[in-house]
Amino acid sequence: MSPAALRGAVDLSTLRNRPSAPTPASTGGSASIVTDVVIDATDETFGQVLEISRTVPVVVDLWAEWCGPCKQLSPIIEKVTRELGGRVLLAKVDVDANPQLAQGFRAQSIPMVVAVIAGQPVPMFTGAVPEAQVRDVFAQLLQVAGQNGVTGTLDVGAPVDDAEPVAEPELPPLHAEAFAAIEAGDYPAAIRAYEKALAENPRDEDAIAGLGQVRLLDRVQGLDLQAARAAAAAAPQEVAAQFAVADLDIAGGHVEDAFARLLDLFAQLPADERTPVRERLVELFGLVGATDSRVVSARNRLSSLLF
Repeated sequence: MSPAALRGAVDLSTLRNRPSAPTPASTGGSASIVTDVVIDATDETFGQVLEISRTVPVVVDLWAEWCGPCKQLSPIIEKVTRELGGRVLLAKVDVDANPQLAQGFRAQSIPMVVAVIAGQPVPMFTGAVPEAQVRDVFAQLLQVAGQNGVTGTLDVGAPVDDAEPVAEPELPPLHAEAFAAIEAGDYPAAIRAYEKALAENPRDEDAIAGLGQVRLLDRVQGLDLQAARAAAAAAPQEVAAQFAVADLDIAGGHVEDAFARLLDLFAQLPADERTPVRERLVELFGLVGATDSRVVSARNRLSSLLF
């Protein structure tokens, strides 16, 4: 994990100099005062967030109300942030309400979590991940921050108003069951819970998205990227080998590479062997999002190969 890893993938320059209200945190000492370690960041206020990132690492959670996996991941990130006692600030960004931030972070699929250290982006993860993995990545983040001299602590002051916080809506029982299973790392149990939810309501978009995410997590668990790539290179028409690399590419955010691999495989296979590849592509299309430009392009190519 290093700031260089996202160079060219994230453009924060348009937000760095944006005028904003006075920053809630100073950058001159080891401690900065904010009202909470979890904030909502907007296109207009992100300049403040970049300043705070010179004191403590800032974790940016890009989410949307319609995103089922976001509802699984965001509470975990918030929990871990609060446990760190001011060593990290969590900035939550609604991508629908803040298009400039979504564009700056190149948020083609969500949930997407990126850190900012001293104004520089650092990759964390894309998609819902279990709590153990979140904790591991946060530990790595603090190490990178320390290496870059960002070792401050936020002093959480009194809130601006004493209004009671709005309670988060409860998840439906089967969604809650899936979420608990994901936290425990029991992906098969999460898959079963989402499948039950879809059996009850086939139009449950949160369950559809969650099922796609957790199936992907289950498939990539334990895979070794180098070994998978070697196996795929040695057997270019071996469906399982190509599926493994495509899954790893999707999990790593290399969406176009995954689609290109599977579309090339589809084109090479005899007509009677193509169905599993088409089905996997359709599943991944749903995971990334039907309106995503990469999905639209890949779907068009698939249609041309079919007809």
